[in-house]
Amino acid sequence: MLESWALNHKAMKKKIAMTLFQRRDLVSAKLFIATADMEYESIRALGLRQSVAVIPNGVLFSPTAGLGKEAAAPLPKMRERKALFLSRVHPKKGILNLVNAWAAVAPQGWRLQIAGPDEGGHLAEVMALARKLCIDHAVEYLGELAGEAKALAYLDADLFVLPTFSENFGVVVAEALAHGLPVITTRGAPWADLEIFECGWWIDIGVDPLVGVLREAIALGDNERRAMGARGREYVRRYDWADIARQTLDVYRWVLGQGAQPNCVRTD
Repeated sequence: MLESWALNHKAMKKKIAMTLFQRRDLVSAKLFIATADMEYESIRALGLRQSVAVIPNGVLFSPTAGLGKEAAAPLPKMRERKALFLSRVHPKKGILNLVNAWAAVAPQGWRLQIAGPDEGGHLAEVMALARKLCIDHAVEYLGELAGEAKALAYLDADLFVLPTFSENFGVVVAEALAHGLPVITTRGAPWADLEIFECGWWIDIGVDPLVGVLREAIALGDNERRAMGARGREYVRRYDWADIARQTLDVYRWVLGQGAQPNCVRTD
């Protein structure tokens, strides 16, 4: 809620709420918990000087998820490849940019799948744009997915795309990596590690950067994309819930005066 995009979206209502009660609540907090460095920086940008614990969200890591992506057997050449967007269908997520970029790339033998809850009727706007650009035959809405259905959507995809304007963490990125998918996301999300660990692309926000990276990702061979997915599965093991729970307990003990200051706490 403290990211700049979120504060500027419907800004007048946010300013009124901040003036009436939200700043009072924020100033009275003993500690903030941020999920990434970007969120920590947003807290400091508002002039809030309390201690901040930077602890990421976790991901459920199935030992079998994504194994099909890592298998040596080649995928059928005539199989339709799929790029998956899975998140809230909301203007913040940049789906209109994705549809515009998909129309510009017009990849043969690929389908763009969109999954997630429709918020504020944004799905109608997305699908209307797809029809206008004459790519509605290549764009499919899967609905809101959970549990096994969501896992199957990840496993059936070849590429994950989150063209967001702003994320404090972006748990779907971690989920996609855990299922063996290479990931494309923007610098609006705190995922520079995608490029550092060679498991995806971290790009500027907008249609043109998406066009370029989609062409690059689609031009790769299946084995190259699967190798990126395998590196992503190995990287994302660090987001294990058990480790995150231990860090969180240590932070609460410190706040209560029952332990030493954990390394994840920043006081600068």
